[in-house]
Amino acid sequence: MPDFAFEYHPGNPIHLLNRGSDRFIRVICKSEKSWFRQISYICRMASIKPSVPKGTRDFSPAEMAKRNFIFDTIKGVFRKYGYQQIETPSMENLSTLTGKYGDEGDKLIFKILNSGDFLSKVDAEKLTARNSQLITSEISEKALRYDLTVPFARYVVMHQNEITFPFKRFQVQPVWRADRPQKGRYREFFQCDADVVGSDSLLNEAEFVLIYDEALSKLGLKDFTIKINNRKILSGIAEIIDKADNIIDLTVAIDKLDKIGFDGVIKELLERGFTQSDIEKIKPVILLQGTNEEKLASLRSALSTSTTGLKGCEEIETVLNYLSVCKPQTAHCELDITLARGLNYYTGAIFEVKTNEVAMGSIGGGGRYDDLTGMFGLKDLTGVGISFGADRIYDVMEELKLFPETTNHSTQILICCFDKDGEKYALPLLQQLRAKNINAELYPAGAKIKKQMEYANNKQIPYTILIGSDEMQSGLLTFKDMTTGEQEKLTAEQVLETINKQ
Repeated sequence: MPDFAFEYHPGNPIHLLNRGSDRFIRVICKSEKSWFRQISYICRMASIKPSVPKGTRDFSPAEMAKRNFIFDTIKGVFRKYGYQQIETPSMENLSTLTGKYGDEGDKLIFKILNSGDFLSKVDAEKLTARNSQLITSEISEKALRYDLTVPFARYVVMHQNEITFPFKRFQVQPVWRADRPQKGRYREFFQCDADVVGSDSLLNEAEFVLIYDEALSKLGLKDFTIKINNRKILSGIAEIIDKADNIIDLTVAIDKLDKIGFDGVIKELLERGFTQSDIEKIKPVILLQGTNEEKLASLRSALSTSTTGLKGCEEIETVLNYLSVCKPQTAHCELDITLARGLNYYTGAIFEVKTNEVAMGSIGGGGRYDDLTGMFGLKDLTGVGISFGADRIYDVMEELKLFPETTNHSTQILICCFDKDGEKYALPLLQQLRAKNINAELYPAGAKIKKQMEYANNKQIPYTILIGSDEMQSGLLTFKDMTTGEQEKLTAEQVLETINKQ
């Protein structure tokens, strides 16, 4: 805390004195006990530094303008493909979320403590055991949502009588994960999800590839890969080594190939109960090379004894056939058998999007889930969905300098006045500009023109109007382009025409 000198003086209120370059606080109280309390409080307050929790951030107006550019672009593409927007609460019942993301995912759910004296009803023996998992269900009934897919499934079940199927929805909201913060990974971040439920057509999967392609292309990305796999193929791999019951262990390990390498995957599989013989059988499959067609041919040969695996190959081929007709304009589409995404609810196609321009994790992902709503009582309703990682996309665009310069231009024109008469003259013009949907501001009279122009520069306002006695008498306004510095005299109508042309 800053250095302060404290003095005790009985009988009067607290007040602050400045003595030269030193800082004194004269604390005046009725008793020494009261004086010590006041000193303790002052020291405590002075030592508090404002901060935000790790993994969360504030966003400035300039950052919000860029974030909204991303959101608006993605939303526009969603709507173009027939998706409608919904929202769900930030918190869900804990029982809604647990068991949907696998053991590792469940550990990352932010639980919310019950209000009131939540420990009073917990058994004393459980408290003395000092094991938080034993009492979690008794002290926490709610949690912050981990993703948007499970809350969406809950929404569909609750509103099934109001929904027209197939139901195509998109959702842009924050989610929370108790992960270790690092570059591109936050504890609070936005997801931009689109899902369709009530349709088993693989055209949906192909259209999601096209949605990724169009949205990311519009945001300026020029080199990105959309990886595609199918959970049925992974199940087929488990079947051919008689480890169908260990499919989760297999997928969790394979999904880490990029992070820990093939040797690391082998080590993890051995630790999870797979044998060296199992690994020898699946090694050629995991390390597939060649074009998508060549990979499919190899997979069909390797999975010839697995009906499930062959079904997955057929589904992948169908999606690729759709994309051969409706070709993506920018994206590279790659069949990647190591793409496992260790989430329990995927049953068919799996997607992951990675940029090749910046060192960054996935910027999007998703897949098909055949019976997610069954967990909430609505059986046999298939669905498929994708998510854009908006925060990572922001970081990628920032690094590549892809945001348009006009993104920060929240105000298009600033009216500057020399005095109160100019302010009064400017008000009708201000209303005219806003009536034409032009973002306009009037700087309150009284400040020097230099200060008003600095305000325009700091806010990156592209145009200003100066109004003084000459302008009011002639009706010709001084219109300035803040980028070029050029000025000209225009009527109010000409100002409107000039702004509308930009």
